[in-house]
Amino acid sequence: MAKIIHLTQTTPNLSVDELLAGFHPSYRFGEVSFNTYRPDPNQPSQAEAVSKLSNFAQTVGKNNGGGLFSKLFGKKTTAKNGMYLDGGFGVGKTHLLASLWHASPGPKAFGTFVEYTNLVGALSFRRTVEVLSEYKLVCIDEFELDDPGDTVLMSRLMRELSDAGVKLAATSNTLPGALGEGRFAAVDFQREIKTLSEQFDVHRVDGVDFRHRGLPDAPQPLDDSAIEDFATERYPEATLAVDDFAELVAHLHKVHPSRYRQLLAETDALVLHNVDTITDQSIALRFVVLADRLYDKDVPIVASGKPFSELFTAEMMAGGYQKKYYRAVSRLTALAREGQVGEPAL
Repeated sequence: MAKIIHLTQTTPNLSVDELLAGFHPSYRFGEVSFNTYRPDPNQPSQAEAVSKLSNFAQTVGKNNGGGLFSKLFGKKTTAKNGMYLDGGFGVGKTHLLASLWHASPGPKAFGTFVEYTNLVGALSFRRTVEVLSEYKLVCIDEFELDDPGDTVLMSRLMRELSDAGVKLAATSNTLPGALGEGRFAAVDFQREIKTLSEQFDVHRVDGVDFRHRGLPDAPQPLDDSAIEDFATERYPEATLAVDDFAELVAHLHKVHPSRYRQLLAETDALVLHNVDTITDQSIALRFVVLADRLYDKDVPIVASGKPFSELFTAEMMAGGYQKKYYRAVSRLTALAREGQVGEPAL
């Protein structure tokens, strides 16, 4: 028989160690390796990326010029402490980054750009530097800058980690020198952006942009009175998180985004009553983080109200954070199709 819980009644309190324990590849990339990556023979840059990252993995945990002492008194080196994979959506960058993480010795961290900025918010900048400086490798997936504060924050964090000898690896669909373009006056922050780009050797991963074929069709929302019966029948042995959408949105405002992974720890499927359009951008960005954690955990969704294609306003979908919102809509729609139609979320 399905177990019913409510996210709105869950407020996770995590220690530093518990927070950091979540910095690993998601369920979807929990067992990938360089051997399971299938390079497109028509795109030689993909096989080159495997070779470069395999070699880079061999340097993790070894001092090859990193660290402040070496910088001051050691021999000069042109080797960089970071690898940066640039390329479009759907070419396997996250697969490659997760493969690097699995192939490297620990301690090590793997998280999205947003998860690292949230970690700083939860621990403070100085404490985050202290903790991550003890790591051998820090992997940053979906590296993207959306505002000047994040630009300064991440440039400082990467610089200090690099000075401590930590290896860095990142993925993005934006070259380091172009980070922030289209979202704020990037020209005013060229010094910080240049600092970021200098941390990495950049490798372009070419390929077919599979996920730019448009958003999948959102399934028709179910009748509100029927969604709980529908979910318990479809998932009879699961733990179902059943919540009113407006109440969940209000609750997210009280829970730090760094704790959203733990918020969903017991959830096998999500049942949402009365989904509606979010009009407040700060709340919308929190829901984007929740969508990423739901997708990471592959949590199917059963919902009533508006379809997820109407989750954000037209202004949001056309604004500076549009990539985040499109990703969230795409992922939530895929999870809703999985929950209501039985189509696996890819």
